[in-house]
Amino acid sequence: MVTIKSFQKRQSTDGREFITLELVGGVEMVQSQNSGRFYATVRKTSIPATFDEETASSLVGSKMPGEIVRIESDPYEYTIKATGEVVVLQHSYGYQPTPSGEVVHLDRSELIEA
Repeated sequence: MVTIKSFQKRQSTDGREFITLELVGGVEMVQSQNSGRFYATVRKTSIPATFDEETASSLVGSKMPGEIVRIESDPYEYTIKATGEVVVLQHSYGYQPTPSGEVVHLDRSELIEA
């Protein structure tokens, strides 16, 4: 499960405004590359949305099925805000609606009975 933590109003390169939702996963422990010490973190990502601010605001705190998955990328430097530590990362995170790429099919009659 992921939680909708917040939303932001953003602007595309052509000037149009749109909404993004910030999604967060569960807490996990990560070991520092420099100090070897562990710290708690959550995976987070943002996704675009097609609705207005009022709808986005009403969804904050909602939980959705799925997970935030690691996506490999070219190396880049990232500064951990809490500690100021600079680390080299080779990944980002994205939302996957259902765990492990599992496709869920629902029969319309199942929805009516529920």
